[in-house]
Amino acid sequence: MQPNTLLDAILDEAGISHAGLAARVNRAGRARGLSLRYEHTAVARWLKGQRPRGQVPDLICEVLAARLHRPVTLDDIGLGVPGEPSAAHTGSLSGFVERATALWRSDQQQRPHVLGAPAVTGTPAVMPVWEWENPPEDVDVSRGGRHPVTPGDLDMLRAARTHYEQMYRKVGGIATRARIVGFLNTEAAPLLRGRYTDATGRQLHRATGGLVAIAGICAYDSDAHGLAQRYFHQALRLAKASGDRGLGAYVIALLVNQSLYTREYRQAVAFAEAALRAAGRHITPALASDLYAMQAKAYAHLGDGASALSCIRRAERAAERIRRGYEPDETGYVQPGLVNVQVAEALLSLGELAAAGEHAAAAVDTPAHDRGRVHRLAMLSTIELRQGNADSAVAIAVRMAEQARGMESQRLRDRLRAVREHLVRSGCAGTAEAAELIDGALRVPL
Repeated sequence: MQPNTLLDAILDEAGISHAGLAARVNRAGRARGLSLRYEHTAVARWLKGQRPRGQVPDLICEVLAARLHRPVTLDDIGLGVPGEPSAAHTGSLSGFVERATALWRSDQQQRPHVLGAPAVTGTPAVMPVWEWENPPEDVDVSRGGRHPVTPGDLDMLRAARTHYEQMYRKVGGIATRARIVGFLNTEAAPLLRGRYTDATGRQLHRATGGLVAIAGICAYDSDAHGLAQRYFHQALRLAKASGDRGLGAYVIALLVNQSLYTREYRQAVAFAEAALRAAGRHITPALASDLYAMQAKAYAHLGDGASALSCIRRAERAAERIRRGYEPDETGYVQPGLVNVQVAEALLSLGELAAAGEHAAAAVDTPAHDRGRVHRLAMLSTIELRQGNADSAVAIAVRMAEQARGMESQRLRDRLRAVREHLVRSGCAGTAEAAELIDGALRVPL
């Protein structure tokens, strides 16, 4: 049995305890001529995945609808008929909101079935991208909740996205994730269930989508790939509700990056093409340059050198058009030098060591935030070692290990381990110092 996170979340929203729900269901049953004697233990079993008998699921809907002043369906409480499509959720934005907020709550409570879920592949991985790209669009995203959403609320969400993104860059996703998930539960979820017009709703879904994307990045950085993918899919649905194609393309870029990490190279190419195609004129030069650069990496891994080089040229042309101050907040990660390090990685896969070294050196010579600097130094150290420049590789590896101090990130640890392995395998003089420094960093538990 899978825990019923939807029922758990809606009980939390309604502010009803387990004993309170049991008592209300008993009263609602008496009104129908039923003699029910449920206690809090029965509700606990329902939350663990047991399905209530007879008319009880309908009674739960009735109780919650009266409490929340809105219709509540069996699908809303996770008790739809097993094996049948969930009509209330397939096209319903409100149904999506309930499922999304249930996931946030389960994540905050560190439920194992959520944290350990594997990433989906095949059709389930592709469908959210297809649904974002294709009709139908959301005609009206207004909602009639109890509490009005104000411009100040929207400003708070935007400020929070910037805050948590900066925190992620400085200390990593492991340390940041609990903070941002807590914020989604306490601040964003009540706003999504609030009262707002279509125009305000578009802004609300856009601001929340940006936050959920950062939550996905933090989950990815924590090695929770199934959870990260679910956050990215949520952010994509929120982007569609906002009507902002550029935001959707940014979220797909995050899915492309994850596809590269999981070695789904053809999927990475296809997703990048979908983002470039569907966003069209709404895509900014910064995002286009990153998408083309990641496509180049995917093609290089597939052994398609011609396509990789073509994408590298497109990435470089797009990077030349970037104008700071004309990009949305989300593409701020595309800092000067990012395309260089992406291109260096693609060229390294193609065996073009000299050209890869030039790009990696240019990336390191360009200012970057702390996290980006670690990745750039790791790439340059690897290339220097491949070119036989052991002394230079060791010195760069030492800088990389020192730069990574204080960051809690599985992805950065992957980088550290890979560099250490290359150094030790080379057997070059001086590698022991760098390896020992990296070992010291890796000994600190996350």
